Amino acid sequence: MRRITTFASVFAMFAMSAPLAANDVNWERVNLNDERAAIERFQAFDQRLQDVGWRMVRGNAEFCERVIPSVGLQLQDLASYGSPTVARAALGIDGDFAVQTAARGSPAAASGAFNINREVTHLAGIDPNDWEAGDRLHWQRLTRTHDFIDNVLYENRTIAVTFAGGDEVQLAPVNVCATRFELSGEGRRAVADGNRVVIGIEFPGFAYEEEVFAGVVAHELAHNLLGHSVWLDRNGRGRRNVRRTEREADRLMPWLFANAGYDPIYAQRFMEEWGPRNDGGLLRNRSHDGWDERAEFIAAELPKIRALMETEGKADWRTHFTRDVDPDAGLSGDQ
Repeated sequence: MRRITTFASVFAMFAMSAPLAANDVNWERVNLNDERAAIERFQAFDQRLQDVGWRMVRGNAEFCERVIPSVGLQLQDLASYGSPTVARAALGIDGDFAVQTAARGSPAAASGAFNINREVTHLAGIDPNDWEAGDRLHWQRLTRTHDFIDNVLYENRTIAVTFAGGDEVQLAPVNVCATRFELSGEGRRAVADGNRVVIGIEFPGFAYEEEVFAGVVAHELAHNLLGHSVWLDRNGRGRRNVRRTEREADRLMPWLFANAGYDPIYAQRFMEEWGPRNDGGLLRNRSHDGWDERAEFIAAELPKIRALMETEGKADWRTHFTRDVDPDAGLSGDQ
């Protein structure tokens, strides 16, 4: 679970068999059933990520330094596909915006209105289709759209979403930890940059049961919640510093599990499942402890977490979690 500070955003554009401009579509070579199936395969992976991510950020909101109002809705913008024209035909919609996911347990999911691929025409009375976008592979407008939703929720504590046909749903948010979850259309890596967690669709943990897969989500989320990207920017990204932040993220995993309603033992089981096949053995990146050591560090947190859950009903990591790094190190220029 190597971390990086910058990376390219990759959306569902992978589903198109080849990048095609609007006027270049050879419909005799396009199988719309296959195109829709590819889109829905991506969405199935994305749904799994969003469901777990929502459970983590909602369950731990009480302890996060940065929280935002959210409804758990993720849209898709067909301008980000290789051929928006083909995507519109495959999904049977006229515009570019439709539901991508509604995270399980979120206000969007609870409304029952946000079925996958349902076309969205307006957000708070604004048509996002009116915002300029490139002919294809244009992911920036979708980022702008999600930023717009966040801003409306912050200012108004509600948002109206209008669907094709005129139906409208009013959603009220709840507070969650300020992190977005994104599925990359390629790759095996899981990364965090302080604001997002991005997991490649080929990450092996997608084959695990939900409680075990949640381990990778919790680990990367822990990096964001503990401010590791900013801390490493201040104090340097040498092997020793990276290893300390990785160890700290491992140790916070079961705390996040407990507050999300998962048995924290599954954080340890994730490392025991993922580690032997993926940490590289003697060739592993020495910025990480060995998988067996990592599992032991996670296990060492479990007695304290269980005691807190029994006495307080929550695992308050802001109060009771012992840091491996000084969060204030480097603020005055001292290393």
